[in-house]
Order: sequence, then structure tokens, then C-alpha cells
Amino acid sequence: MEYIFRQATANDISQIWEILQGAIERRRQDGSNQWQDGYPNQEVVKNDIDKAIGYVLTDEDTIIGYCAILINDEPAYADIEGKWITDGDFVVYHRIAISDNYLGKGLAQTMLKHIEDFAVKHNITSLKVDTNFDNTGMLKILDKLDYVYCGEVFFRGAPRKAFEKVLK
Repeated sequence: MEYIFRQATANDISQIWEILQGAIERRRQDGSNQWQDGYPNQEVVKNDIDKAIGYVLTDEDTIIGYCAILINDEPAYADIEGKWITDGDFVVYHRIAISDNYLGKGLAQTMLKHIEDFAVKHNITSLKVDTNFDNTGMLKILDKLDYVYCGEVFFRGAPRKAFEKVLK
């Protein structure tokens, strides 16, 4: 199966929001408090698209995954309790979500590989990300893809585990 990774458009918002709602519910069912405070929401998705940082993974015309990708743009990362591996340019991504209908196919990993390609195209070798301490699914993926735990960062008053991967 060949999936397409592309920049999201305003026409994608309803499908993206449906995917995020499923992911928010899965977090709740897993007992996680991540994404249980009204974030992310449709306004966040609209802002991602307006800023040209929203990306989708598609299966033909169906959006099956979503994320936001930024370059050198995460102020919370400057105040890490710990230490990043690198200090230069980095790609950071947020809001990784896969459609309920496509779970269990390794597509979050597929999307992270596309994010690695995005970094390489921008001549950046550092990927940084954070996740909730109780998001076991994402923690397993980060471990599997050789991310290194670097410490904690804080968002909206809550600590998050911070990871970095340096591409070769």
C-alpha cells in the first residue's frame, strides 16, 4: 500500500478533526490525561493549516493521519529540565493521530518516517518531540524508532517527556 504524505488544506479540516476526536477518545479510554482538556480542538487545526504546518497521511482520497510539523519553533523546549542532544536547528512535531479505521498498521511509524524525510529535505538532522508520561503507545513508538529521552518540558503547567532523534 502506498500512502501519500502532504500538506493539509482547509478542505481537510473536517476529516482531520474526526481523526483527532478518535485519538482524544482513545487517550481517555487508555486512562491518559493527555488531550483531555479541550486541546487539541478545531481552532488548533485551522491555525495549523493557516500557518502551513499541518500535514496529512492519505490513502487515496481518505485522510488517515494528521500531524503538525514546525522548524525551530517550540518555546517550551528552551526550558527543558534535562539536556537536548543537539543545540542547532530542529524539526518538532505535534498532534500525531491516526484514524480509528487504520489503527494497528504501523501508520504512526510511517508518518514519523515521513517527518524524518521532511527534516532531511530541510537539511536538519535533529527531530524533537514530547509526549505525556502516560501515552504508552507513543512512548513505545519513540523507543522503537531510536529516540533518546532527554528530560521534561512543560506545557500548560504539566510536565511532558521530551525526546530527540539525531538523523545520520
